[in-house]
Amino acid sequence: MTSKVEAAKAATAEISLRDGTLAVRLGGWLDAQTLAPLWVRTVRSVSEPALRRLEVDASAVDYCDGAGIALIVELRRQAVERKLAVDVRGLKPEFQVLLDEFVVEAMTEVRVDKPTPKALPEEVGRAANQVWRDMSALVQFIGELAVALFLAARHPGKVRWRDALLAAENAGVNALPIVALISFLMGLIMAFQSAVPMRQFGVEIFVADLVALSMLRELGPLMTAIILAGRSGSAFAAEIGTMKVNEEINALTTMGLDPVRFLVVTRVIAAVTMMPLLTIFANLMGLVGGSVVLLSMDYPLVTYVQEVLGAVQLKDLFSGMAKAIVFGVLVAGIGCLRGLQTKTGASAVGLSTTSAVVSGIVLIVLADGVFSVVFYYLKI
Repeated sequence: MTSKVEAAKAATAEISLRDGTLAVRLGGWLDAQTLAPLWVRTVRSVSEPALRRLEVDASAVDYCDGAGIALIVELRRQAVERKLAVDVRGLKPEFQVLLDEFVVEAMTEVRVDKPTPKALPEEVGRAANQVWRDMSALVQFIGELAVALFLAARHPGKVRWRDALLAAENAGVNALPIVALISFLMGLIMAFQSAVPMRQFGVEIFVADLVALSMLRELGPLMTAIILAGRSGSAFAAEIGTMKVNEEINALTTMGLDPVRFLVVTRVIAAVTMMPLLTIFANLMGLVGGSVVLLSMDYPLVTYVQEVLGAVQLKDLFSGMAKAIVFGVLVAGIGCLRGLQTKTGASAVGLSTTSAVVSGIVLIVLADGVFSVVFYYLKI
């Protein structure tokens, strides 16, 4: 029974050439499965150099789907391209309707033109214009965000605190393991690399000073901000970018809701709140990593703790906290901005996410340089 059904659904193509006329007689069941063995042979038959006319007889076709129509259209297209006379006959009316939807004369092969290389001044000008537009958008966004945060401070009841707590959990609590691991390894590696040369002079105890000052003033907030940019900043850009692609941002605007106040403020508050706490945790884990090295050199833990307490001051801790707050604003702000700037297309969200991470890290490093200059002149 199965063989009879398969035979009934087989496709046939009889090809004959006589006096410059190519006759193609199609029959049976023309679909994607049955046409596969016949397609290449049938289409190649039109390439005979002595052809003047093509005749397609489809009177024996019992069934024809899109694949069968595509075969007939391809035969007609090649014949028209070679300026041959074409005659398609015998196709049942229900299948002829599908064939009539295609205008073969309007079908041309897609030609991919090789892009011409741009001149260097043009490329430089294009890049400069893009940087200027990006900076203008950033300044505009900073103004909108400042106004939104001011209104949130005046009317805290209008802030969506539940969303802020959820963002704080994702950006802060869930980031504790990776922050702990990276900070511990940073303190461990920095202590080990500095203890080896210091041991030659018998001053390896000052490794504690180096680790403490480096973590509290610089590496603690900097590494935490970079982790937050790669982890949470990209997540903010992906979330808002997906909403932009799905036109949910347009729906919020249509309902009279400001996307900055509705989406950005909660994420900025969460990042600014979590960033100092993560920095303190990173400082602690870095000091723990440094203590492992000195303990392995037979220094007691109390000596390490006393050396750290004698090396650092409150201004060292507070300077790191000031950096952490600014870094938190930068990471959350640039992530949300890139999300709002997401364009349409399959790769738009990925591009926005990548841009958020890169821009966030660049702004963090620039801000850290500004802090270094300011602290130098303020003698902090």
